[in-house]
Order: sequence, then C-alpha cells, then structure tokens
Amino acid sequence: MNLLIVEDEIRLCNSLANNIPWEQHGIDIVGMAHNGMDALELIERKKPDLMLLDIQIPGVDGLTVARKVAEQGLMTKTIILSGHDNFTYAQKALEFGVSKYLLKPAGDSEILDAVLGAAQQLRRELELKHSQDALQEKWRHNLPHLQNNFFVNWLNGKFVEWEITRRSQDVQLELEHDARYVVAALDMDPVSEEETRFTQQDMPVLQFALSGIAKELLPEYWVCSDPGGATALIWKAPADKDDGVVMLQVNTDITRLLSTVKECLKLTASAGICRTTGGRDEVPELYRQSMRALQNRIIYGGNIAIPFREESGDKPVLPSDPNLEKALEIALQTGDEEKAADTLDRLWSVSGIVTAESMDDVQENVMFFGALLIRIMQKQGWPFKDFAGDDYVHFFNPQALGHKEQIHAMLLRIVRRAAVYVQKQRMSVSHQIVKQLLGIVEEEMDQEISLHQVADRLFVNSSYLSRLFKQETGKSFSAYVIERKMERAKAALLDGAKISEAASLVGYHDGSYFTRVFRKYWGVTPGEVRP
Repeated sequence: MNLLIVEDEIRLCNSLANNIPWEQHGIDIVGMAHNGMDALELIERKKPDLMLLDIQIPGVDGLTVARKVAEQGLMTKTIILSGHDNFTYAQKALEFGVSKYLLKPAGDSEILDAVLGAAQQLRRELELKHSQDALQEKWRHNLPHLQNNFFVNWLNGKFVEWEITRRSQDVQLELEHDARYVVAALDMDPVSEEETRFTQQDMPVLQFALSGIAKELLPEYWVCSDPGGATALIWKAPADKDDGVVMLQVNTDITRLLSTVKECLKLTASAGICRTTGGRDEVPELYRQSMRALQNRIIYGGNIAIPFREESGDKPVLPSDPNLEKALEIALQTGDEEKAADTLDRLWSVSGIVTAESMDDVQENVMFFGALLIRIMQKQGWPFKDFAGDDYVHFFNPQALGHKEQIHAMLLRIVRRAAVYVQKQRMSVSHQIVKQLLGIVEEEMDQEISLHQVADRLFVNSSYLSRLFKQETGKSFSAYVIERKMERAKAALLDGAKISEAASLVGYHDGSYFTRVFRKYWGVTPGEVRP
C-alpha cells in the first residue's frame, strides 16, 4: 500500500513520515505535500492508496482535496488529521468518504492503527471489485453463448411465458410482449461425392461458417446454432408491415443469404421458412414449421428456401439412424411408394423373422417392425392406426395371420398406404399454389407475366415457385406462359381476329416480335392461320 502525507507543519510532516514504522506494515511513503495544490498534483501522478490529510493547509483546503478525490472516483482511503474539533468538518469529511477523523495531537500508535484499518478496508474493497470485474468480464465473454442457449431453449419450447421475460432480460435481450416474429431454419446441403475440399465430417465447420455469414449479411436477425446442426434465424417483424409483406421480405433475405453462401463457400445450403408471423409464445411452433419445411429439400433439391405449407398432423422431422430404417423413413416422407416397398423388403430380408423358428421369435420381430413404423409415423404426425386399418390387431396377435409371408404382406400394405397418403397430401398442398399461379396466367394473359412478379404477389421466393411449378406441370413457368399465349392467339386468329388484335390479346405490343414468336412456336405465321 502507498501513503501520501499532506501536512503544512513541516516538522510534524517529517515526524509522521519517519517516526512511524510504516515499512514493517507493508506501507510505503510515496510523497509529502505542504499545501493543497501540491497534494492534488501528487494525487494525480502517484494515485496513492492511502492519504493522511490535514484540513487547515495553505491554498486548497483539506476538505476540498478530499472532495476532489471522491469526485474522481479514486479508491484512495483518506484519514483526516485535524486540530479542529468541529462537527461540521467531521460531517463534510464523512460525505467525502473519509475513513477516519483524528484530532491532533494524535499519538503515533493511534495514527498507525487508523491507517492500517483504512488499508484493510481498501483491501476488502479491492478484492470485491476485482472479483466483480472478473465476473463481469466472464459474463461479457460468455454472453453470446448464453444468448444462444436462450434462443435454443426458446425455439424448442422449453420456457413458459414468464420465463421468456425473465430469462431474456438475464441475457440482455428485449422481447416485447406484442411483437411479431418470423423464424427460419438453415442447414448446409449434404456434401456431394464429387466434392474434394470437404467431406461430411466437415459439416460442423461448414455449419459454423454458415452461421457467421448469416450474422454478417443479416445483422437485424438473431442467429443461433441448434445442437442438432441447424442454424436458426429469428426476426422481429416491423410493426408497420402486414404479414404478407413481412414474409416476402424474409423470403428475399433468405434467398440472398443462400446465394451468398454459395458464392463464399462454393457449396450450397437450404432453408425452411415458417408459414407466417407469430407472437413470442408461438416461436416454438414457428421453428417447428421452419424445420419441417427444411426437410422438404429432399423433394425439391438443395440450394432453395422453402416456405412452410400446413399439412394435417404436421410434426417436426428429426434425422435418426443412417441405415435401412432411415431409408424407409425418407421414402415414406417423400411418398416414394416403390422405394418404401423395396426398403421394407430389404429390412425384411435381414431381419430375424426370416429365420425365426418359434412363435416368440416371430412375435419379437413383429414388435420390432411395429415399433419402427410407429416411430417413423409419429415423427411425421401420421395416424398409424388409420394406416394399419384391419391389420392393427395383428401386431398384438400375429398368429392370426398364419405364416410369415402374410406378416410381410401386412407390413407392405401399411407402408404403401402411408406412401400413397403422402402423395395425395403433398399434391393437395402443392396444387393450391399452382392453381393460384395458373389462374393469374389466364386472367392476365394480355399483360407481361414474370415469375418474379407473381412470386412477390404470392409472398414466396421465385426459386421455390419455379421448382414447385415444374414439379406439378412438368414444364418451366416461362414455357407454360408462352404455350398458353400462343394457344390463345391462335384461337383468336381462327375466330377472325386481326393479327394486331391477337397480339394485344396476349400481351404483345410489338407486331413483328409477336409474329416471330408465333412462327417459332407454331411453324407458321399468324397470317397463314387466319381463315
């Protein structure tokens, strides 16, 4: 500890410095001042831990010196040594944080005890401060990790309403009660066999890179990493924008992000986007929707942002065993009836039921297949009992089927029913959008129709809409538009319309250009078609 002595009586100042055994108690004298100005200068340069201070000193008085020390926020402990037994002085000294107020002539031992007491008080305060500083530094260092944990638990529905408020405040996040949120789930697409820079084992590193790009490109989004591997994005929707505009903005942002990922990593990623905005208590459901939509890249391919479309009994799909069981799950999820049947046959051929020699062995294998199918269907939210139908009771009493081949046939029936169910369900969901798109083409035949414009109007991204349209119709959107325009124009010409009228009817304002397109499509000019 360092001690500064401020005393205008030079003899007393020297006595205080030299006659008290400071060094034996670990205290060093760093300076002596005989007036207030010198004291302030030494305080500025030396930053003493302790100060013996007389009140009546030339220039700036001792209480002013004590006040300035307090105003600067210094931790210096001050012991007043005064010849005035004045209550006002003592009161002011306490206001300025003075540790002790001693009256002259105080003895050396009394002064030493007062200084040592102040030194001990300072040590305790320093220990507490350093401990708090260390904790604050650890907190600041770990805050991103703590915030990520909060987001993961919030997304996965681990909090009730009051916990969302308290725990978000704990990690310095402001989540308004009436705010609306949008959630998207991103994941790197599987590494292809042709890729030489990375393998599937590098996926954690690639996922980390994806998260970093998302944070840099979309700073207004909260970005967190789920232990399952997905990167989740949460965006607080602007209060002045309706849901359609908000979802279009998110589709645009995510599509741009995927494009940037491809440019930076030379690999692709995909995203699932929730159906619409929701309150903070609905965020777990929004995340479930986005994860479910992300799984549909199996259908549409990678490098795509997929909006969620509601399906009956929808539940999150989480990857499990990378084996035949997983292959069966994927086949059922995609509605690939033949693939599902083939995978079931392969599972059947390696199961113990083929070589079973007792009813107990058969029973255990039937239970295995039943548990497998139930687990797969529960993940999808499908009604297993409905798919099983009359065969449901056979899982409890396989003896009623008579032989193994009938058990195999029963399992195959259930698998095929599930696959057909998915096909019908997916077609129903997809047709809703495609039907809207076809209606727009028919109603606005006399205008220019671009996929980007239509996608904006339907509040989805154009890449998703393009792939969905081609999957449902077997042709590109632009090819379909030209086809319908040329068919409409030909019909109009056959009904006696002039060439200029037919061109205008299908949105062509340049007659020569219309003629070129018409001839390229039909192989004849419009004039040759007219009766």
